[in-house]
Amino acid sequence: MKAYISISYNKRQELNDELQSIIQALKELHIKQFVFVDNFKFSSDQEKEMMQQAIVSIDDCDLLIAETSDKGIGIGVEAGYAKAKGKPVIYMRNRNAEHSTTVAGISDFQIIYDDIKNLREQLTVVLSRVINFQNKEVE
Repeated sequence: MKAYISISYNKRQELNDELQSIIQALKELHIKQFVFVDNFKFSSDQEKEMMQQAIVSIDDCDLLIAETSDKGIGIGVEAGYAKAKGKPVIYMRNRNAEHSTTVAGISDFQIIYDDIKNLREQLTVVLSRVINFQNKEVE
């Protein structure tokens, strides 16, 4: 199983602790992770190439985690594409961050966390549910 982690490019460094907590929760459940903004860099005139690569990368994953503490149109596009492809979408944000009605509206699971520890605890529970659901589909 592999998770696509969608996170703000502009706030990537500010959200590093959150991202590391997500990655650790995935590792503990033996789920591979893919962070698009850490794997690719595009110039402003490469929007088509960027989105084509995002689509290929999402297709290669089994679920999408949208960290929306910093809202971004790209996160919404990625989450919408994953949902359209039938992949589970996990919406998450810090309790103090602005709510994203669009991503929350298409998500299968929502995590509103208070701190890094709380994020990881909630994500572990949600990921266990996703794994159990995926395993039942295979049977």
